[in-house]
Amino acid sequence: MCKGAMSCEDKLGICRAPSSKPPFTLSEIRRAVPGHCFNRSLVKSGAYLAGDLLTISLLFYATRYFDHAGFFEWPLWMVYWVIQGCVATGVWVIAHECGHHAFSNYAWVDDLVGFVFHSLLLVPYFSWKFSHKRHHGNNGNIERDEVFVPKVKEDISWFTTLLQHPTGRIVQAVMMLLLGWPLYLTLNVSGRKYERFACHFDPNGPIFKNQERLQVLVSDLGLLGVCYCLWQLSCAYGYVWLFMVYGVPLLIVNAWLVLITFLQHTHPSLPHYNDSQWEWLKGELVTIDRDYGILNHIFHHITDTHVAHHLFTTMPHYHAEEATKAIIPVLGKYYQYDKTPIHFALYRELKECVFVEPDSPDENGVLWFNSKFS
Repeated sequence: MCKGAMSCEDKLGICRAPSSKPPFTLSEIRRAVPGHCFNRSLVKSGAYLAGDLLTISLLFYATRYFDHAGFFEWPLWMVYWVIQGCVATGVWVIAHECGHHAFSNYAWVDDLVGFVFHSLLLVPYFSWKFSHKRHHGNNGNIERDEVFVPKVKEDISWFTTLLQHPTGRIVQAVMMLLLGWPLYLTLNVSGRKYERFACHFDPNGPIFKNQERLQVLVSDLGLLGVCYCLWQLSCAYGYVWLFMVYGVPLLIVNAWLVLITFLQHTHPSLPHYNDSQWEWLKGELVTIDRDYGILNHIFHHITDTHVAHHLFTTMPHYHAEEATKAIIPVLGKYYQYDKTPIHFALYRELKECVFVEPDSPDENGVLWFNSKFS
């Protein structure tokens, strides 16, 4: 479950990550990473994006022959949906890197590329960029983190308690993967608590600072433009065609996005902190690398190098594997990795990570996942 020597402390045999202040600094971690890993290349980043776009275009072109495939038509559509959704998730990840200024040395290029391709995936680029930046600045802080913020026991709703059985967890997983992303953007579900309604499409919402509001409006206009183009396509080719070639792959992209993010920050080994115990470096280590097999490559290693990404957000994905290998000896037991198959991990985390609470009143600043209500 975890790399580095530590004792296993629970019935699952999962080793808890340390919650004390790390005996190393960010500078010491950085010195362990080869210097070229921090170099961004517009040509190299563009080549990865071009490869994804070429694959997407070829898959889209192939659909013109599906109507003549007879018995194999629906199996072909299902293969198309899965592959197209996975490759488009890779495009999402590259646009995400643009939001971190990890695509090139030119901030305006990064914002242009990120804005175009996130808009095409119905993501409000600047709105998400701003909230995601604050997620990275407050990771692991239950009071100020922005996404998949675990609830304390007292805030668990009656509805959640009704889902604490196998069927309920399956329902929860389906609803989370199907609706989690749009609900987060529109209603801030699973996000930080604000004193008033928070929405990623509202330029005047509490998520954003005054100097960010104009760019939030630009994000909204970008989405309106894409929606208008999609409406025109549906008028020309039909709603069913649009749903088949674009809608279903987009649902798969959204599901992968929610699953990846949930599993990056939800694990029985991970502590969370309130303001009294939280420090930036401790907080950035409240994440875990996971193994998605071949999808690690298709998703540009956002899955298996997420610890390094949290420490060095402007590092491009094509250096993240090398950087991860370099930082593991420095992080030691603070580095968390889990190779549990993803479908098993999702069910286990939904079962075991229902809320967070301190082990004892004396440790009320450090909170751990739990699922026992009695």
